[in-house]
Amino acid sequence: MTTELKESLIQQFNTLEKTTSASLLADTRKEAISAFQQLGFPTTKHEEWKYTNLKTTLAKPYAIESAATFSAEDLKALTALPIDCYKIIFVNGIFSPSLSTIDAAGVTIESFQTSNQELVQKYFGKNLPYNDSMVALNIAFATTGTLIHVKAKQQVDKPIVCFYLADVRNANVFAQPSVLIVVEEAANAIVVELNRSLGSNTAFTNAFTHAILKKDAYLEQYKIQNDIDNSNFVHNSQLVHEGKSNSYTTTITLNGGLVRNNLNVTLAAEYCEAYLNGLYLEKGSQHVDNHTLVDHAMPNCYSNELYKGILDGKSTGVFNGKIWVRKDAQKTNAFQSNKNILLSKDASVNTKPQLEIYADDVKCSHGATTGQLDPEAMFYLRARGVGEDTAKKMLVHAIAFDVLEKVKHDELRAYLEQEIEARLK
Repeated sequence: MTTELKESLIQQFNTLEKTTSASLLADTRKEAISAFQQLGFPTTKHEEWKYTNLKTTLAKPYAIESAATFSAEDLKALTALPIDCYKIIFVNGIFSPSLSTIDAAGVTIESFQTSNQELVQKYFGKNLPYNDSMVALNIAFATTGTLIHVKAKQQVDKPIVCFYLADVRNANVFAQPSVLIVVEEAANAIVVELNRSLGSNTAFTNAFTHAILKKDAYLEQYKIQNDIDNSNFVHNSQLVHEGKSNSYTTTITLNGGLVRNNLNVTLAAEYCEAYLNGLYLEKGSQHVDNHTLVDHAMPNCYSNELYKGILDGKSTGVFNGKIWVRKDAQKTNAFQSNKNILLSKDASVNTKPQLEIYADDVKCSHGATTGQLDPEAMFYLRARGVGEDTAKKMLVHAIAFDVLEKVKHDELRAYLEQEIEARLK
């Protein structure tokens, strides 16, 4: 079935090419589909996908870029969020301007087709190695993506939330939302991405976000994955610091089926700072794989990443983080930490922190730990009259707090704390 899906996607691409709307990014998209055709879907034979097997998930018949209509009640429920925000709505991978808030102050939010196509042509999908076939596949179909263009010296007054909605009431859905974020000089913004599905069939979302930061730009990115069990998600993010700038990227995975997050950050200017944080709470047979790459391409840059996993049931987790310091990237400070707690004997995690350093004047460290809840802490709480379940929840919440406290937006942090509390019940 994987081969059938591949052929179906290639056939649909060829059909798409015959339409006038497909002219945007034509050369880039042709290069991408050629890469996908050569590589095919990733398998466990690929080193970067050694612990994440897509075969079973992809071995289903999928409707590709299918249309869907949600009732007002369904749409309200799917996009409910207790924070004041601008909303960008994707339905089965297709950007819906009519359902979205596109009059955000200080920022232009438009479809690739109607937006500043010069920016789209200049940045989206460019300077990528295409060694990941899922990225290539997304770019090949990126005609209905969204450009978020934050103007110079503008501060977006509210978070911009991208909702990736999947309608799986009548069929399995294969969706591919594409987002390009350009934050101009001295501008700042908060962008939140989350996926939600409706129905009992299977959703597979292959998302790609490409962000560009200019001089003195500031970007907070939050990826929140808290969907139904039959929702599977591959999210590739490419973040490029073109000028001296700061970024904070936080990935929170609470529920879903198979989840794969790839986050690549390139520090392509001096005095950039990048902070990468992640929290994954797993139970049942859930599988979450976080891959990060921080490319220190220029000197005097700083990066810090903290990922924490809490795994229960028969869940499996993966953390593969790499810090790459190039020869000329002197005075680099780069730190990486992955900490995991296994709440059951059947849960497991594979962690692989990596340093690849070619400069000689740097401060870099990495580390990983995997263990169980501290028995002494449990004894301390039980000895003071705290029940076993309550004590366990208190300790788990304390572990998660290290990541939650790095969420800078107060309303969003309160919402995430509420969702985590519900998850721990």
